[in-house]
Amino acid sequence: MATNNAEGRREDAFIKQRAQNREEYERQKQTLINETEKSRPSANKFVGQNDSMEETLKNQTIGLVRLEDFQQRRKELEEAKAREAARTNELKDETKRVKKRKKAKATLSFAMDDEGDVEGDTSSRQTPEVENGEQASKRAKFRKNPNVDTSFLPDREREEAERKERERLRQEWIRRQEELKQEEIEITYSYWDGSGHRKSVVCKKGDTISAFLEKCRQQFPELRGVSVDNLMYIKEDLIIPHHHTFYDFIINKARGKSGPLFNFDVHDDIRLLADATKEKDESHAGKVVERSWYQRFKHIFPASRWEIYDPEKDYGKYTIA
Repeated sequence: MATNNAEGRREDAFIKQRAQNREEYERQKQTLINETEKSRPSANKFVGQNDSMEETLKNQTIGLVRLEDFQQRRKELEEAKAREAARTNELKDETKRVKKRKKAKATLSFAMDDEGDVEGDTSSRQTPEVENGEQASKRAKFRKNPNVDTSFLPDREREEAERKERERLRQEWIRRQEELKQEEIEITYSYWDGSGHRKSVVCKKGDTISAFLEKCRQQFPELRGVSVDNLMYIKEDLIIPHHHTFYDFIINKARGKSGPLFNFDVHDDIRLLADATKEKDESHAGKVVERSWYQRFKHIFPASRWEIYDPEKDYGKYTIA
């Protein structure tokens, strides 16, 4: 009887520990997703990171029913933020301020009594310059000096030309990045269940890790009954979250613990002369493992070296053990 109670307490402790580990994993996963969204370099290269965009999106999508409407609103908001950060918004037409003419104050006058005096005064006040109008020279109008540098002064036409040029460069950069994302790349990986089963799959650079794992799942019969969420991709001893894309690692030249994360082939560093001052150029095949296998053997090498990828962390020089 005492043995059964001890087994029950031990089982309850294991269940609590498993629940705590699960909560900690979900918390770390959400933290990595938030940090990655802020540092994602794709079309947001021109966008200053501002947390108010999510709040604005929530306020503008209240009451929406269809997913298409939500995605359209989000796309419009991101485009507006990108234009604002790149300073390519259309210049607003400045409203011309019309100066109000000062109304002449009405003054008391005795026109009938002083009519003669007024005419006499006006005739006496005429200057010789007015009388000799032909000889008086008109003042020359002030004009711009073409030799003076006025580039520092505000110029609406120049600002409009600069805005159009920035917008053209931004659109060109986005187009090039989209073309780069559509390029195909062959990824060599190894299905790891204690021993390696190496294969390769062709993906686009813009594909996410989850899309890559879906293609890997179709190549092994034993994985067809496993969902993508229960698979893990380990590259250079780092567990890569599913929302990352291959484009993210290529454009950022990301580094892992034992090799570069932007090379997806397999090659060794072959040199005729060993030089300790130069870093080794080696690329290892990424591993595709089941999450259940990792939970059972994470205390044993090589799984003991694996950790979740953090884009903000510097992993230093490449190490193998």
